[in-house]
Amino acid sequence: MGARRTRASLDKQPADVAAMFDGVARRYDFTNTVLSGGQDRRWRRITREALDPRPGHRVLDVAAGTAVSTVELARSGADCIACDFSLGMLHEGRRRGVPLVAADALRLPFADASLDAVTISFGLRNVADPDVALTELARVTKPGGRLVVCEFSRPTWSPFRTVYVEYLMRALPTMARAVSSNPEAYVYLAESIRAWPDQPALATRIAAHGWERLQWRNLTGGIVALHRARRSRT
Repeated sequence: MGARRTRASLDKQPADVAAMFDGVARRYDFTNTVLSGGQDRRWRRITREALDPRPGHRVLDVAAGTAVSTVELARSGADCIACDFSLGMLHEGRRRGVPLVAADALRLPFADASLDAVTISFGLRNVADPDVALTELARVTKPGGRLVVCEFSRPTWSPFRTVYVEYLMRALPTMARAVSSNPEAYVYLAESIRAWPDQPALATRIAAHGWERLQWRNLTGGIVALHRARRSRT
């Protein structure tokens, strides 16, 4: 029997989102590379450099999917754990040789202040309540520990932004039909990116949930933004 072909709606019910990602898991990494023009590899490397994990650190990679991002983080020598609520994604990631944990970002199975650093790439946008997720990430991180959120964002140059939105809503779903195991999921992807807050709005949102020293860096003209922060010591 083939993979269930489904998409989530923008209310982001966890069961629907997990089922949607189960349906794209088989060709997820290949599809991402095609749709990003190969930029996904660069984004993963820059995320690792921004998080700056060190040997001996315990690092959690939330919404890790098939754990390709966790493997990149583990190049640092840190103890890196992949966490996702899609069992299909984790099944695809079994061969990657990093610890895998099935869990929802809203209820992480880790003790308070037990991690040196946490990161979530292209996943905060998909959780039912990003504010709860940011609070939960702060809960499990040691005071002074690091957070990096890598997420689709708002291109900074207006003419490019117009072209990009057109690509999202028209070209991306069309391309996904050729390469994805669940192309309907990429209609949701385009809609969720368009509805997501811009860089300053996300920074304000992160700061409201236990994080300080907020900075962000635009990648690929602002298609993606990398937000960095430290866990508040108070």
